[in-house]
Amino acid sequence: MKFIISSSLLLKNLQAVIGVINSTNTLPILDDFLFDLREDVLTVTTSDLETTMSVTVKPDKSEADGSVAIPAKILVDTLKTLPDIPVSFSIDLGTLLVEISAGEGKYKLSGHRSDEYPRTPPLENPTAIAIPSGVLSKAITKTIFATGNDELRLVLSGVFCQLSPEDITFVATDAHKLVRYTRFDTKAEASAAFILPKKPLNLLKNILAAQDTEVTLEYNRTNAFFSFLNVNLICRLIDGKYPNYDAVIPKDNPNHMVIDRLSLLNSIKRVSIFANQSTHQVRFKITGKELLLTAEDVDFSNEGKERLTCAYDGEDLEIGFNSKFLMEMLGNVDADEVKMEMSGPNRAGLLLPANLENKDEDILMLVMPVMLNK
Repeated sequence: MKFIISSSLLLKNLQAVIGVINSTNTLPILDDFLFDLREDVLTVTTSDLETTMSVTVKPDKSEADGSVAIPAKILVDTLKTLPDIPVSFSIDLGTLLVEISAGEGKYKLSGHRSDEYPRTPPLENPTAIAIPSGVLSKAITKTIFATGNDELRLVLSGVFCQLSPEDITFVATDAHKLVRYTRFDTKAEASAAFILPKKPLNLLKNILAAQDTEVTLEYNRTNAFFSFLNVNLICRLIDGKYPNYDAVIPKDNPNHMVIDRLSLLNSIKRVSIFANQSTHQVRFKITGKELLLTAEDVDFSNEGKERLTCAYDGEDLEIGFNSKFLMEMLGNVDADEVKMEMSGPNRAGLLLPANLENKDEDILMLVMPVMLNK
């Protein structure tokens, strides 16, 4: 098995899939790339048993088909140090010795048997939908930060995907904050709902951000399969029932505040430095056209205050929020101004763009209040 390929082309494709490999694996073979050469096309696969990702590249020259597992870290570390030059691979499929030649350098390492590598599960009776890469990338970016990390509540660790003939909706929550992102310009033929795990979504987000293409998403009851350009990714869906998120979104919020997004974000960043580092609490005191932000840490006698002007319609209100959650949310809204809808100090607040520039999308963010310490 032999082939010659550009070092930078190979490195770029290996870096696209190496994120699947866990830092600690129970099976040593999962620390490897699976190289499979068939009819002048090289397919490189990585897997952690839950997620399998592959890329296809065309070598400049190849002879003798075959497949071998090659240790990932040592290969990527080597390619990172090389300039953009042709690299030739020669693999003895009997001894599994991998010889790499690049310029004046020659390197040898031990490969592993390809038949020990886990096989990509076939997707039986899938349903398919085409999603523009920009839409999918944005949907992931806008929601993934709100997912939870609690292993006892696995359903909250993923992004809930709802497809319908009217729109597609992505929802994420960790029970303290919630994001619902809807697109009306992408539709499915039939309604479906499933929970996508965080890891494969992060991998997709990183690649899709730089692409302008169409992603084919195929899914059944247990797996989802994404394919675009030269990339394929299959992942196991999270099993379980997603909570009824609509029930927790407050419908009647008489107090409305409109404020400049960046001014609010930067003020919270500064004031939160003085907040208690376990609660991260920032107090909002809204009266008339003025918002007073306060954060304090009584144990260290730290206090930060800032005044901001806002457009407010409602009764005077004092409410506390976790500053970390608010900063994440404000950082993921594209509008210049944001609207906060609130009803009381112990009810969830809603954060929305004050004016949506794109009529094909809708985003709603919910944040639970923090009990104010008197």
